Amino acid sequence: MGTLPQIATTCRPGPQPTGTLSGLVFNVMRFSLHDGPGIRTTVFLKGCPLRCWWCHNPEGQRLEPEVVCFPERCIRCGDCVRACPHGALRLNDHVVHDSDLCRHCGACADACPAAARQLAGRWMTVPEVVAEVLKDQVFFEESGGGVTLSGGEPLMQAAFVEGLLDACRSRGIHTTVETCGFGSSTALRRVSGNVDLFLYDVKLMDNEKHKRFTGAGNDRILKNLLMLAREGRAVIVRVPVIPGVNDNWGNLDAMCAFLSPLGLRRIDLLPYHRIGSGKYERLGMPSRMEAVEPPAAEQMETIASRLRRNGFSVQIGG
Repeated sequence: MGTLPQIATTCRPGPQPTGTLSGLVFNVMRFSLHDGPGIRTTVFLKGCPLRCWWCHNPEGQRLEPEVVCFPERCIRCGDCVRACPHGALRLNDHVVHDSDLCRHCGACADACPAAARQLAGRWMTVPEVVAEVLKDQVFFEESGGGVTLSGGEPLMQAAFVEGLLDACRSRGIHTTVETCGFGSSTALRRVSGNVDLFLYDVKLMDNEKHKRFTGAGNDRILKNLLMLAREGRAVIVRVPVIPGVNDNWGNLDAMCAFLSPLGLRRIDLLPYHRIGSGKYERLGMPSRMEAVEPPAAEQMETIASRLRRNGFSVQIGG
């Protein structure tokens, strides 16, 4: 993980502002080519109900700001220690962080001259996010792109997402939501009215195995996918291919059997990668996938071929 991109200068850390519709955003990525059609601006929202072992955005899991540490950049100036209003830092041969005292206010990140401490997650209003998105509108018009809401899980901030999507659609911007599907059916239905395309994760068909590797069952996820299909929403199913977890024929064939009657014919296979592995250490979180190798290109093509024989349009990668 490199430097977390800075988003709008008007973003605020700390508690959620009152009296205004705000969302907790941890990144705004421009010129994205893998989160829907055309050139897109992807807004990453914090908070996710799942804890997938292979998550490559662990900084998006908790619904609160978090300090991300880059100890190799630290110059031991002590500015962060002096800036912390909660006494959560002290300087020895390196900066020692007391997680029990830390309130993730971002004061240490603002004070650090070497960007060794950065804040993942700042509160933004709907107009602030829209202003960031509109900077790229000319690229949307030329490429057929738009805005994608990702995470984390957007349904964790459903009211904010609903307002943001409405504001984007009113400006003629194509909208995509990337979701794990684990959320309120009521919230999903409300949001869906302003969504041009859903990128919908389907990971494991076995409920108990889903619980083991994600922390929750898949009943709600499959029920919500069924609802979207019955209501005629545009959906691309996304399957993260995790070696030893969900790449077996039993799981893939069960997935085909579930999707076929729904008329959802497009599947994107997303091979497991290690891009996010360094994030866990910087967040002080354990990683459970260090020993897992990414799937070979030949394996991905074998899986894709089998799904195509079942009548699906398959793309490797987003």
